[in-house]
Amino acid sequence: SSSSGDEALRDRRARILSRGLPKQKPIEGVKQVVVVASGKGGVGKSTTAVNIALALAANDSTKEVGLLDADIYGPSIPKMMNLKGNPELTSKNLMRPLKNYGITCMSMGFLIEETAPVVWRGLMVMSAVEKLLRQVDWGQLDYLVIDMPPGTGDVQLSVSQNIPIAGAVIVSTPQDVALLDAHKGAEMFRKVHVPVLGLVQNMSVFQCPKCKHETHIFGADGVRDLAKTLGLDILGDIPLHVNIRETCDSGQPVVISQPRSDAAKAYLKIAMEIVRRLPVAPA
Repeated sequence: SSSSGDEALRDRRARILSRGLPKQKPIEGVKQVVVVASGKGGVGKSTTAVNIALALAANDSTKEVGLLDADIYGPSIPKMMNLKGNPELTSKNLMRPLKNYGITCMSMGFLIEETAPVVWRGLMVMSAVEKLLRQVDWGQLDYLVIDMPPGTGDVQLSVSQNIPIAGAVIVSTPQDVALLDAHKGAEMFRKVHVPVLGLVQNMSVFQCPKCKHETHIFGADGVRDLAKTLGLDILGDIPLHVNIRETCDSGQPVVISQPRSDAAKAYLKIAMEIVRRLPVAPA
């Protein structure tokens, strides 16, 4: 009958479609993956990812934390974490990550010269991401923080579809053009069924070091308005402060080098909010 023929056709289509999607496979030794993303470049996403990773470890010294730099074209984790050199290989031919400040780190920046551009097409980028995820001996990690490249392209989709992600954190400045892209980023994660833990409002306010007058250079509370629109939480506000930039540029992130500063406290609070929203980790 025609109805049974239609059913067989539907079954066949479903099988073909399911074949096209990669099966999500956990990273060996990693309990929970948190991705830090932004729709737009230049909003301080990598700085936020670095300080969140350090804050997760600072808040609970029993937890092991890793940091993966998935920005293939513009890796900045080596400089921010003050790490140089090539990863050694284990007996199983896996790359051994580099470590500083108690954080296990892996980046494309360890595999190429510091000033060498990565001039690759999509397939090569996908292959590199796969290697950084699967061919690294992460040891035993409670949290792996992934610093995603800006945008909603191949890398974001590949990471989201290949590994189970406990939650995504979206970083944006309060500026309208950044908010448009942050909105797209949040919607992309929803489409691939990655829970968005909340938004971080970065460079929220500038305080003059001399007179202490506060100026909202990028606008006020734009990220809060976006959070309301999306039905998401604000995990915290990070001020626009020269210390945050200087410490990351010198490879001594503010959470480590100035733990009592307001900026460090803001990152520590965000890390606490992230943990509160994560599902219960597997034993």
